[in-house]
Amino acid sequence: MKEIEKNKIAWNQLSKDHYEHFKKELSSRETLLNKNILRELGDVQGRSLIHLQCNTGADTISLARLGLSKVVGVDLSNENIKYANLLKHDFKMDMVSFIESDVLSLEKIHKDKYDIVFTSEGVLGWLPDLDQWARVVRSLLKDDGYFYIYDSHPFFHTFDEEKLAKQELILKYDYFNAKADMAYEIGGYASQTMYSENYWWNHTLSDIINALIKAGLKIEYLHEYDTLFWNNGRMEAIDKGLYIYPKFRNKLPMSFSIKASVL
Repeated sequence: MKEIEKNKIAWNQLSKDHYEHFKKELSSRETLLNKNILRELGDVQGRSLIHLQCNTGADTISLARLGLSKVVGVDLSNENIKYANLLKHDFKMDMVSFIESDVLSLEKIHKDKYDIVFTSEGVLGWLPDLDQWARVVRSLLKDDGYFYIYDSHPFFHTFDEEKLAKQELILKYDYFNAKADMAYEIGGYASQTMYSENYWWNHTLSDIINALIKAGLKIEYLHEYDTLFWNNGRMEAIDKGLYIYPKFRNKLPMSFSIKASVL
């Protein structure tokens, strides 16, 4: 698919900068996971986990540091996987391994089952087909396993991002039946902004939930937050990796989490 290939090329440009940035972060912090994720995951010691859309592996290593017995990261970008393996060796994380694959076709090459399938922070918008994504999630889960996601809220993505940084709510993008949004800028949160054609799909919250249900999963909870995991501009940091617009506190959903288990 042309859009997926363009996204791979775009993400490859960011990989080295991401590696260098997150290596410094992991050297000074035990975890890069925000407190919401840590609270909701709870005790995962001794369990196996696969991390979908893992970027250069920083959060994968943060997860492994929680005491998991086996951790696998998966990413579309070959450069991300190259640097994820460097990061693994930098921190001597022998229980961690990485797979280069489009998540939507992962089940064709990887048959292992896990206690936890995990994905977080800026992931679903890079996928065009949520039904296939959910089927892959289900194929990776043990019968007593669960899926967890923490991501930006689809409703948040309907607003003009530049106006929102000025604390103005101006609708710009479709919420329902949204087509792929093409952009030429990418990065900026752990690297300089790069310029490469890339595509983002905004999926409704019901699209996400219904895809998981159709794949045979039971929704344990849906949580929504008025915080964001990056600074969208003029936001206030309230904790490590969590930002808020004080003007929109309790008014605008910016992130969500879902836990789903096998029926």
